[in-house]
Amino acid sequence: MERHDGQPADEPAKDAADFRANERARAIIDVGSNTVRLVVYGGPARAPTVLHNEKVTARLGRGVAETGRLSRKAVAAALAALARYRCLLDLQGVREVDLVATAAVRDAADGPKFLEDVARLGFVPRLLAGEEEALASAMGVLGAFPGAHGVVADLGGGSLELVDIVGAECRHGVSLPLGTLRLAALRAGTPKAFLDRVGALLAEAEWAAPHGPTLFLVGGSFRSFARHAMQMVDWPSDDPHGFELTADKARALARDLAATPAEAMVPIPGVSAARLAALPDAAALLGALIRTMAPARLVFSSWGLREGLLFGSLDPATRAQDPLSAAVAAFADQEGCSPAVARIVAKWTAPAASPGDERLRLAATALALASTYAEPNLRADLAVGWAMRKRWIGIDSRGRAMLAAALMANTGRLDVPKAWRAFAPVADLATAQAWGLAVRLCRRFSGGAETALAGSRIALDAETLRLSVSQPYAALVNEGVQRDLKALATLLGRKPAWDIAD
Repeated sequence: MERHDGQPADEPAKDAADFRANERARAIIDVGSNTVRLVVYGGPARAPTVLHNEKVTARLGRGVAETGRLSRKAVAAALAALARYRCLLDLQGVREVDLVATAAVRDAADGPKFLEDVARLGFVPRLLAGEEEALASAMGVLGAFPGAHGVVADLGGGSLELVDIVGAECRHGVSLPLGTLRLAALRAGTPKAFLDRVGALLAEAEWAAPHGPTLFLVGGSFRSFARHAMQMVDWPSDDPHGFELTADKARALARDLAATPAEAMVPIPGVSAARLAALPDAAALLGALIRTMAPARLVFSSWGLREGLLFGSLDPATRAQDPLSAAVAAFADQEGCSPAVARIVAKWTAPAASPGDERLRLAATALALASTYAEPNLRADLAVGWAMRKRWIGIDSRGRAMLAAALMANTGRLDVPKAWRAFAPVADLATAQAWGLAVRLCRRFSGGAETALAGSRIALDAETLRLSVSQPYAALVNEGVQRDLKALATLLGRKPAWDIAD
């Protein structure tokens, strides 16, 4: 299902309408077994943003297993989509384009002929081997979850890729003929026969990843499963990226879904009719993977092959950057708060902050300052939307809830929704609220003027939160500043005080 702007329902809204607004725009075209998708990325290299995202469901992989060839109808649809993409990219001046083809083209006897037709459109297509496809997906997960340890499972239309990842390394990548277009035929027998078939394919591939790791799930069908699970557990966010399930909970949900006829599936927001119909098959495969691999938990990733190609092309220094910090700095700067100002305010408010989580506190500070450029009536809702719905990379559900609590407190609101407690402990939410109130106090006192901040400071001791101000800026301490100082002090369990200092 695609929205009116061409954006698929399971992706975040694009951040810019004109690719030329970002000179570093880069396009990835993924010619898969089910869809042909174009994504144009911009923004910081370590945390790219989506400028444009569209797809055509060509179903190149349908029938390849039976006939060994691509259907004429599918080829025509794919080439028409690619001709449009070529024209669109030329019009927008996007010069850096990477086009990759995967399982369907790899498995078809006439795949080379198809790639020749693609080259005539002005592209330089690359056919990824099964292991290359698996490793690219794993790189996407490593980019999204720095230091990840476990197994990446990327489910596409024609194949399932598995890779074992540890820290910054990807190893033992395999590609199995278990794509969504093949699953219905494989499940035609009994559930036990299907489970045996999955186990046999893993054995043939000599897959021997250790039991008990995290299973990172990539691909639209797995994200659809995540959306179903989020509904079932009443999850207070609608972004499947970073959503987690225990293996036991996922196994139970997969078992129920796998037993549901496609025609009896209940619509799920953000899931297309085609994805919905294939969801029982994907659930059956997921159940088999859980039983075979025995993971401790499952984590769903919206970063996969395309983002892995981007991440894999970065130099080591850029790869080592924190993706959350890079993304927030670029976004806040775009909204009116420079990284330098955010750092100054974060330093001034530091005495009111608990130790630890400094990267998260700096992110909250930058977003809180950026939100002040919005219309006052919109600030609270806008800030919460930034925290809870915008797709940040390198942050978990706890971090999202803390960002949201800080941004709400920056608007003077401490009424944290009860649902957020599923994300973070109450104590952590209170810590984040202190961040937001401290930024609010800073804004109210100084108006953002660096000289006023240099001539003042806050200090916390066992009993008091004290604002000390040098004489030239004493006039800034009005009733509103004292009210914000009291609110912050009360939250921290202290008494408010202020004085004029040399």
